Amino acid sequence: MTQFRPCIDLHQGKVKQIVGGSLNDQGADTNFVSAYDAAYYASLYKEHNLQGGHVIALGPGNKDEALKALSAWPQGLQFGGGVNHENASEFLEAGASHLIVTSYLFEDGELSSDRIEKIKAETGAERLVMDLSCRKTESGWNIATDRWQTVTRTQITKNTLAELGGHWNEFLIHAADVEGL
Repeated sequence: MTQFRPCIDLHQGKVKQIVGGSLNDQGADTNFVSAYDAAYYASLYKEHNLQGGHVIALGPGNKDEALKALSAWPQGLQFGGGVNHENASEFLEAGASHLIVTSYLFEDGELSSDRIEKIKAETGAERLVMDLSCRKTESGWNIATDRWQTVTRTQITKNTLAELGGHWNEFLIHAADVEGL
């Protein structure tokens, strides 16, 4: 069965399509900036019953827009962007059906078992999505964190997926190098 999952990418408080590899502290290359806010798209997805959509906060300055989207369709959207064990419950209480997590799970380029357990204790595995955003390296596809700027040593392989599978409700996998292209 094919399932369409819409996404609302937020950058600097606006709904945008980012060219993934370009996102950094100074900004990002974009190929689309919407005249509409995040709540507009959330309402549209709700009207058409597009389940499992994502609201992704790409850097600071997006929290208000994200909360508006979650409020427009409670339990209809997943949320990601800066999620950690300390703020996870806030986004669940605001209406996120699931939380999407990546950067928080890594310390010094290594996946942290301690952080995985901390966030699972806060939310339960059934409400977590592990974002395996990745970048191409000489040895394969490695998970990229910190707005796709830090390439970790963790490769996306069959073994990695099997190892991590029991900690999450699902994985979100995309190649940051071609995001928005």
